[in-house]
Amino acid sequence: MKTMMKRGFALTLPLALVFGAAAAAPSQAADTEITWLIDNSQSNQDVAKALVAAYEKANPGYKVTVVLRPGGADGDNLVKTKLATGVMEDVFTYNSGSLFQALAPSKNLLEITNEPFMKNVLSSFNPVVSVGKKVYGTPFGTAVGGGILYNKKVYAKLKLKVPTTWAEFMANNKKIKAAGIDPVIQSYKDTWTSQLFVLADYYNVQSASPNFAANYTANKEKYAKNPAALRGFEYIEELKKLNYFNRDYASTTYAQALDKVALGQGAHYPMATWAIPQIASQQPASLENVGFFAQPSSKASVNGVTVWVPSGTYIPANTKNAAAAKKFVGWMTTAKAVDVMNSVEGFAGGPYYIKNASIPNALPGAVKDLVKYFDRNATAPALEFVSPIKGPNLEKILIEVGLGIKTAKKAAADYDADVVKQAKQLGLKGW
Repeated sequence: MKTMMKRGFALTLPLALVFGAAAAAPSQAADTEITWLIDNSQSNQDVAKALVAAYEKANPGYKVTVVLRPGGADGDNLVKTKLATGVMEDVFTYNSGSLFQALAPSKNLLEITNEPFMKNVLSSFNPVVSVGKKVYGTPFGTAVGGGILYNKKVYAKLKLKVPTTWAEFMANNKKIKAAGIDPVIQSYKDTWTSQLFVLADYYNVQSASPNFAANYTANKEKYAKNPAALRGFEYIEELKKLNYFNRDYASTTYAQALDKVALGQGAHYPMATWAIPQIASQQPASLENVGFFAQPSSKASVNGVTVWVPSGTYIPANTKNAAAAKKFVGWMTTAKAVDVMNSVEGFAGGPYYIKNASIPNALPGAVKDLVKYFDRNATAPALEFVSPIKGPNLEKILIEVGLGIKTAKKAAADYDADVVKQAKQLGLKGW
């Protein structure tokens, strides 16, 4: 990972966001037209618009129409439905890792292993968009770090130090609440955001149980039975019991949560650095008030960040415009496309997976905080990139914990049950 940091940075894009409508492309005459499905976050729309404009200018006679989809579980279902019914757009951008595996890639996607443009992609990306040795996707965006966004002004005012242990984190929260500030922001209106305390804790889980991913995939390990894995669920339960969440956490949106942490209306927001471009858009004057640290563990000697590999861009197997789709996907693996992406925001959220990618002149403070973990090689990929198993109902289960409806132990057991159907559908041994 340290080597990749030297290759460059680009805009980080969210994995899932809220519902939106289709984006209309400007009308123009074209010999060849393709469609591209993306999730509807504003940062994604901005980047897509810039990429399409640059591509069409460089390739007269080609047109790309962008279509938007919802994020979260609704977006997952839509992507699967489109593939199953044969109505998927010519190109689509979606998760890599476990959610990619759930798309039945060998059946539904066009293999691109030997396409010339794959020489532009770092080989370290390929495993998260592959079945065996067959590759089906190219990277879109950058790797990002999952952990805790925090308000630097709140920390400075209360003379707090960045915590490396959960005990230190909770001690900070106690002081923050005493000062009349919400210690931890949650945004359950956008259900996907409930997952970060569990998902971003995987660096700590792997440190305590190095074989967890392999054993979990083989049905030999469970969240409810592994103390280190259970802790992510327990963290939410502890914070709820101490009333450390913002009062309106059940109705707060992702965008509102970003405003809160940027403006110091809350001290901490468990999130990944894909949020930084949106903070820059919503609260540009407060961007440098936001810092980042890895989710603390039980001991200071274990202090590293969980990393999300970029989403993938794919071509459905039944497209009638395969040649044009490959041309567009290939162009997006070029340094020129990276320059376009950089130009939209002017900074990055993590390491890029395209060779010879350019490096923006400036990085926000939160991203600089993340880079330090890469520099000392204190990173681990999120579980969904080292195991194909990720149940569809984790976000809803964790909201039940956060609302006090369900205990951490019961929630972990429910999630263990939630993944069984997917494991069987994937044909994994031991299930």
